[in-house]
Amino acid sequence: MVRFKALRDPRDNPLFQEIWNVVAAIPRGQVSTYGSVARAAGLPGRARLVGRALRESPKEMMLPWHRVVGAGGRIVLPPAEPGRREQIRRLRAEKVLVREGRIGRSFMIDLE
Repeated sequence: MVRFKALRDPRDNPLFQEIWNVVAAIPRGQVSTYGSVARAAGLPGRARLVGRALRESPKEMMLPWHRVVGAGGRIVLPPAEPGRREQIRRLRAEKVLVREGRIGRSFMIDLE
Protein backbone atom coordinates (compact mmCIF):
# COMPACT_ATOMS: atom_id res chain seq x y z
CA MET A 1 0.00 0.00 0.00
CA VAL A 2 1.36 3.40 -1.00
CA ARG A 3 0.88 6.26 1.44
CA PHE A 4 0.96 9.86 0.41
CA LYS A 5 2.11 12.59 2.69
CA ALA A 6 -0.59 15.18 3.31
CA LEU A 7 0.22 18.48 1.65
CA ARG A 8 0.84 21.21 4.18
CA ASP A 9 -1.08 24.41 3.95
CA PRO A 10 1.44 27.14 3.00
CA ARG A 11 -0.19 29.35 5.66
CA ASP A 12 1.30 27.01 8.28
CA ASN A 13 4.87 27.74 7.16
CA PRO A 14 6.42 30.34 9.52
CA LEU A 15 9.11 31.24 6.95
CA PHE A 16 6.43 32.02 4.38
CA GLN A 17 4.62 34.13 6.98
CA GLU A 18 7.74 36.24 7.52
CA ILE A 19 8.23 36.69 3.79
CA TRP A 20 4.57 37.61 3.26
CA ASN A 21 4.76 40.21 6.04
CA VAL A 22 7.76 41.86 4.39
CA VAL A 23 6.17 41.84 0.91
CA ALA A 24 2.93 43.27 2.30
CA ALA A 25 4.94 46.21 3.70
CA ILE A 26 6.46 47.26 0.35
CA PRO A 27 4.87 50.65 -0.38
CA ARG A 28 2.78 51.27 -3.47
CA GLY A 29 4.95 52.61 -6.30
CA GLN A 30 8.10 51.03 -4.87
CA VAL A 31 9.85 47.78 -5.76
CA SER A 32 12.32 45.53 -3.98
CA THR A 33 14.32 42.45 -4.89
CA TYR A 34 13.87 38.84 -3.88
CA GLY A 35 17.20 39.03 -2.04
CA SER A 36 16.25 42.16 -0.13
CA VAL A 37 12.92 40.61 0.90
CA ALA A 38 14.75 37.49 2.10
CA ARG A 39 17.21 39.53 4.18
CA ALA A 40 14.43 41.67 5.68
CA ALA A 41 12.58 38.47 6.63
CA GLY A 42 15.69 37.23 8.45
CA LEU A 43 16.50 34.73 5.71
CA PRO A 44 19.68 35.98 4.00
CA GLY A 45 20.62 33.97 0.94
CA ARG A 46 17.11 32.57 0.53
CA ALA A 47 15.89 34.62 -2.45
CA ARG A 48 14.49 31.52 -4.15
CA LEU A 49 12.41 30.79 -1.08
CA VAL A 50 10.84 34.23 -1.53
CA GLY A 51 9.79 33.23 -5.05
CA ARG A 52 8.31 29.99 -3.77
CA ALA A 53 6.46 31.76 -0.96
CA LEU A 54 4.96 34.20 -3.44
CA ARG A 55 3.91 31.39 -5.80
CA GLU A 56 2.24 29.53 -2.94
CA SER A 57 0.59 32.53 -1.29
CA PRO A 58 -3.19 32.22 -1.01
CA LYS A 59 -4.93 34.43 -3.58
CA GLU A 60 -7.20 35.89 -0.90
CA MET A 61 -4.13 37.46 0.77
CA MET A 62 -3.84 39.78 -2.22
CA LEU A 63 -0.10 40.25 -1.68
CA PRO A 64 1.60 42.86 -3.86
CA TRP A 65 3.77 40.15 -5.47
CA HIS A 66 4.34 42.39 -8.47
CA ARG A 67 6.53 44.68 -6.33
CA VAL A 68 9.25 42.00 -6.04
CA VAL A 69 11.79 41.71 -8.86
CA GLY A 70 15.16 40.11 -9.51
CA ALA A 71 18.58 41.55 -8.83
CA GLY A 72 19.26 44.80 -10.61
CA GLY A 73 15.54 45.51 -10.98
CA ARG A 74 14.99 42.82 -13.59
CA ILE A 75 11.58 41.19 -14.03
CA VAL A 76 12.39 37.50 -13.82
CA LEU A 77 9.29 35.96 -15.38
CA PRO A 78 9.90 34.81 -18.98
CA PRO A 79 8.60 37.11 -21.75
CA ALA A 80 5.95 34.61 -22.89
CA GLU A 81 4.60 34.15 -19.35
CA PRO A 82 1.20 35.85 -18.80
CA GLY A 83 2.34 36.71 -15.26
CA ARG A 84 5.09 38.91 -16.69
CA ARG A 85 2.58 41.04 -18.58
CA GLU A 86 0.43 41.22 -15.46
CA GLN A 87 3.40 42.30 -13.33
CA ILE A 88 4.32 45.05 -15.80
CA ARG A 89 0.68 46.18 -16.01
CA ARG A 90 0.37 46.39 -12.22
CA LEU A 91 3.67 48.23 -11.81
CA ARG A 92 2.80 50.77 -14.48
CA ALA A 93 -0.59 51.29 -12.82
CA GLU A 94 1.42 52.35 -9.74
CA LYS A 95 3.46 54.76 -11.91
CA VAL A 96 6.59 52.59 -11.73
CA LEU A 97 8.85 53.01 -14.76
CA VAL A 98 9.33 49.68 -16.54
CA ARG A 99 11.53 49.66 -19.62
CA GLU A 100 12.76 46.54 -21.44
CA GLY A 101 11.88 44.34 -18.48
CA ARG A 102 13.73 46.49 -15.93
CA ILE A 103 12.59 48.83 -13.21
CA GLY A 104 13.94 52.36 -12.93
CA ARG A 105 16.45 52.66 -10.07
CA SER A 106 14.51 55.47 -8.41
CA PHE A 107 11.67 53.03 -7.70
CA MET A 108 13.88 50.43 -5.99
CA ILE A 109 13.99 50.29 -2.19
CA ASP A 110 16.20 48.30 0.14
CA LEU A 111 14.11 46.85 2.96
CA GLU A 112 16.97 46.56 5.44
